[in-house]
This record gives sequence, structure tokens and C-alpha cells, in this order.
Amino acid sequence: MKISPEQFVTGTVIREPVGAGNGYWVGAPGAFYAADEKAWYLTYRIRRPRGVEPDRGGEARICRSTDLKSWEDIWSVNKSQYNSASIERSAIRKGADGVWRYYTSYVDPTDGRWCTDIISARDPRKFDTANRKSIFKAKPLGLEGIKDPFIYENAGTFYMFLSIALPTQKTTDKSHSTLDIYNTGECVSATGLATSKDLDNWKWEGVVLKPEGNGWDCYCRRINSVVSVNGQFIAFYDGSAGHHENYEEKTGIATSMDLKTWKVQTPEGPRYTSPHATKCLRYIDAHQVGATTHIFYEMVRADAAHDLRHITINGSVA
Repeated sequence: MKISPEQFVTGTVIREPVGAGNGYWVGAPGAFYAADEKAWYLTYRIRRPRGVEPDRGGEARICRSTDLKSWEDIWSVNKSQYNSASIERSAIRKGADGVWRYYTSYVDPTDGRWCTDIISARDPRKFDTANRKSIFKAKPLGLEGIKDPFIYENAGTFYMFLSIALPTQKTTDKSHSTLDIYNTGECVSATGLATSKDLDNWKWEGVVLKPEGNGWDCYCRRINSVVSVNGQFIAFYDGSAGHHENYEEKTGIATSMDLKTWKVQTPEGPRYTSPHATKCLRYIDAHQVGATTHIFYEMVRADAAHDLRHITINGSVA
């Protein structure tokens, strides 16, 4: 890749966490460029440490910018509006029909498993959580959780990559008592895929990338975004060796020719890390606009808190 680790370190900070120190994060970005407005829309999540209200994934916001420097918050949602223990990464997208869609993931209050819903509106400032509709529940798919949607369009088809919790021999119904199975060591964190022609109706395609062996990413391989380079697809994925590194993942690279079969290119170690604290650099959200690639990401600071940043790559990323 033609992106140096130093570029991430010197990236522009878009949002600061609400507090200093471990457990205070702002990140999990989901970006969309509205060409008709020449404006960026970015959804992000705010978290506080457990025990500090509203803890965990307490709030998600959408902000807007026309210059990538000044960002205005235009909408927000609190986890209480979902009656949920936590909100996770979401995605925002405007369709050719002019309708905006917000793909949101949170802990389902009915069974304690992560799920993914959709909210639609003509104006993203008017998203109403009361009108959300379920896209994916984990249990009917044989999963323990499904969250963190990212949408990529190719040749008229939309590809939704999602973080999925796969069951293991340790998994039981009690695995969901903490309301975050990814943090128990009783699942495996992988990537699943769904496809759509209209952004509303999604076909589940199954698992497309999962951990293997005993390397640095033997617990988690979560695709966060995809770009196209010289006829192949490149994915940025979060990796970790165990649930003890949950929340502090680093970034690896995988490639594909069809968006369904992926080959890991970083088996020996992560490609991108932070120089600080836990070395966490995660949720890379990359978008190609013309000859420029914009990358939004979450990175750990020297005080162990996480901030939200952006870098611009002129030309190819590979």
C-alpha cells in the first residue's frame, strides 16, 4: 500500500473523545460523499468507560462537511432510544431515489445479541428511530451477533460487509449475559456479506473472511472498508489475537477479485498501528472520490483514549 504509517499519526483530528484516558473513545466512522451536494456525511460513535453514564456506546451522531475541515453535527441518537445496552458502528447512504438510509447496529434488548436495522428519511436530519426496520437478527442466521455495517457499490450491486460473531464450543445462551459476546472469548469475530440491488432488500451471502491459525489476528478479522485498485479489491480489516484485545484492534490488509473470496496479505502482523499506548488503529473507512481516497479512522492517543481522524491520499492507495 502507498500509505505510510506516519500519515495516520499526523492525520487531521475530526472529533476528540469526551474525556481523557482509557475507555473514552470517539470513532467507528461511517462516511458517505453526497456528490449532488459536494458534501460529506459522517456517522460516528461516542463512548465512555463502563460505569460513567451513559457508558459504553451511549450515543451516535451524524455530522456534515463541505470542506473536510469544519464538521457540523446534524443528528444524534442515544442508546435509550433503542432500549439497548450499546450502539456500535453505523453506516449512512443516499440512494438514487433520493432517500437517505441509516444502517444502525446495537444490542437487541430481546436477546442480548448485536443486530442491524435500517432507518429511512428524505433528510438525514429527520431520521426517526421509531421507524426503524430490522435487516438482520443474529439467531436466524446461526450467528451470535451481527453489527458494524459498511456498504460498497460495484457494477450496480451493493455489498454490505458486517462484523459477525461465530459460535464456538464455549458458546451458550449465557454468553449473552454481558450484552457483548465479542468481549467474552466465547465466540470468534469474523466478516459476513449481504448484497442488494436497492439498498433496502438484502440477501445474506454468508461468511467471507474469518480468523485462522494462531497469529496476530486469530480471534478477529473484521472488514471495515473496501477500495478498488488495478482490477482487484483491497479491504482494510481489524484484527486481534483474542477477546482481551477487543476494542483495541489493529489494521490488516486483504485482497479479492470478486468481493466474496478474500486472501489475507498481512499474516505476519498488522499493516497499520498507532505508536501510542495499545497501538490501536481501527475502523478504517476508505472512500474513493475521483482520483482521491479519503480515509476516516479511529486511533489510540498517548493517554489511551481514542480520537477520530481523517487523511487524504492523492492517487492510488496501492
